[in-house]
Formats: sequence, C-alpha cells, structure tokens
Amino acid sequence: MLTQRQLFLKHVAQTSETPLMLEIVKAEGVTLTDINGKKYIDLIAGISVSNIGHCHPEVVKAVKEQAEKYMHLMVYGEYIQSPQVKLATLLATIVPEHDSCFFVNSGTEAIEGSLKLARRFTGRKKIIAFRNAYHGTTMGALSLMDNEYFTKGYHPLLPGVEFLNFNDFDDLNKIDTSTACVVVEFIRGEVGGEVASFDFAKKLRERCNKTGALLIADEIQTGFGRTGKLFSFMHYSLQPDIIAIAKAMGGGMPIGAFMASKNLMQSFANPALGHLTTFGGHPVSCAASYASLQIILQMDLEREVAMKEKLIRSALVHPLIKSIDGKGLLLAIDFGNENINQMIIQKCLAKGIITDWFLFAPHKMRIAPPLNIKEQELSDACKIIVQCADECNAGMK
Repeated sequence: MLTQRQLFLKHVAQTSETPLMLEIVKAEGVTLTDINGKKYIDLIAGISVSNIGHCHPEVVKAVKEQAEKYMHLMVYGEYIQSPQVKLATLLATIVPEHDSCFFVNSGTEAIEGSLKLARRFTGRKKIIAFRNAYHGTTMGALSLMDNEYFTKGYHPLLPGVEFLNFNDFDDLNKIDTSTACVVVEFIRGEVGGEVASFDFAKKLRERCNKTGALLIADEIQTGFGRTGKLFSFMHYSLQPDIIAIAKAMGGGMPIGAFMASKNLMQSFANPALGHLTTFGGHPVSCAASYASLQIILQMDLEREVAMKEKLIRSALVHPLIKSIDGKGLLLAIDFGNENINQMIIQKCLAKGIITDWFLFAPHKMRIAPPLNIKEQELSDACKIIVQCADECNAGMK
C-alpha cells in the first residue's frame, strides 16, 4: 500500500520539484504539528493568510454555526445571504468610499475582477503595472508580471499592459488618457518588502486623477493589518479607486473580494451580467471572514505590529544580514545571497522554524508571522534564526 507521502506525489499536482513535504496534522495559533509530533513556529502564516493564527476559536465557531444553517445556495448576487450582507456592510464602514463589495474566491480572482471593472467603467484598454510585481497567476493577473521566467510558457498574454519602475517619478508620465488603470502594491511582497515613498504614492494618485485612470490597490498580501494599518494604502493618506483583497480576509477560509464605490461597481450591472462567479462569497467563508475581521478590529494593530517589528529588527542582527526591508510584519531579511538564504531557511526548518523566501528576491528571508504571535514566541524564533546564521557563517570559513 502506498504511503500518504507517495500518494501526495502521485496524485496531487505539484508546482515544483522540491515541495516542502511537511505532513501537518494540527495547526493552532502560531504552531504547526507534523505527523511525527514535531512542532514548528509558523513565521509565514501560510503566506500572510493566518493573520490571527491558525484555527482561531471564534473563526472555527463561525464556520460550524454557518455550515449547520446553509452552504451554497445560488450563484453570487441572486439571493440575499446574511453572511455576505454582514461582511460587506462591515467592510463598508471601514472604507466608506468603497461601499460596494464583489466577493470572489481568491486574490488572483480579485485582480481579474478589478481589471475588468476598470476597463468596463473607463472604456479604455491600457493597463499599467510595475516591474517585479506579483498579482496572481491566472491569465489576466499573470499579464501584470514582467518576469519572463514565470510568463514565457503562457504567451500571448493580455495585450495593452505597460510596466513602470517602482518609486520612479519620471515613469509616472507614461500614465495617460488611454490608461484604464494602474495596479500597485504600496508595500510590495514578492520583490522583498519594497516600500513606496510617501511622495511617490502621492504623485501616483495625482497622476491618476489628472488622466482619469483608476488606481487599483493590491492589498492581497498586505491587507488586514499586516503592515500595521488595516490596509497599506492607509499609510499614505490617499484613497485608491478599487481595492483588491484576499489571503487574511477569511481567517483561513478561501475568500477574496474587490471593493469600489457603488457608482463604479454598478458598471457590471448595466448591461447585465458583467461579472459572474458561482462560489464567490460562499456563506461559510463570509461567516469566517466576518469573525476574523471583528477580531482584527479589536486588536491594537498599530501598536502591536509596530512593537513586534521593532523586536524583530533589534533581535536579527548578524554579519550575514545586509538589511531588513519591509514594514510591520511583512519583513524581508536580506542575506545578500540566495544559497546562504536557502541554507539558513533549511537549518531553521530542521530546528522547528518555518520561514520562506520571495519570488523575486530569493536572497531574502520572509518573516510574516500571525499578527497575534506572542513576544516570547517571536523572540525565541529570532534567536534560532541567528543561531542558524551563525552555523552557516561558521561553515563558510
């Protein structure tokens, strides 16, 4: 009889030749437990998903209660479903300029819907993205990526996409009256924690205002408190036209959305059926999301996240560390070398610390734990990272 490991490799489609192969049987808070009883501190939160930790009891309770009432009823937008209404209303109170929410199933779907909405509302075709950005891997979202390593097997991609350099003021002039939208992460994930300058963000908003281009904020990885604000654009005293959200939105359940003003979103209804989804806004996921968001709003995020960022920056001091980039609890530890980073990541894993790297910055280690990680847990994890860096450094001498 084949083992679980063998069945996994045989029947579950793989995305790389070297999957982590951890067989997790329990997840609670910041701790994952494997089939052998080994415990791991999760410093990446399922790639910025488990912002309130794994299996938060309030989220589990919400899932159970909703599953006992009803699950899928009808395609999105046809029936009045209480979990959708409650969640959309709560989101609208947080960002009142974006009082209409279209629920989908994932971040890449939120980007796809945002692109469609921008083109439909403006009647324009040109789309602006930034180099070394990651917005998902469906065909539309993939078209916003300029990295040939990831895109070369899928051409032709969506036409009319142009790429700008991030934090480059001169490049903003390429946004013109033929531009439907500009898609941006103000604090960039997969490039390794690159942060937009305040002036650049301000000029970007001004340029979109001047040309009539819609500004789409990708908050999929940064959203729901990860950078110390509920959304990263809030650090810049501006409002995007469309917000794409997912990942931490569901407290561990699959859900995404894009938000805009009612006037903007109404473009999908006239003419009718401008955008459709069967499982978007699934009632169980919406119930989980509502519970998770309530918890996040009750946390003192700005203080807690800033304090934990400071702890990490003070604890991770080592000759191999070139810099620590990013903001809040989306941090990138720059070891300056991909092989060194991978070596330290593997040593950390052996010692029960789960870390990761970034798609476009393989020399940087990802530190993005649940926001409610305890200070002692974070301190212990940082000590192990430094210990692993010491071992790596000693091995190179």
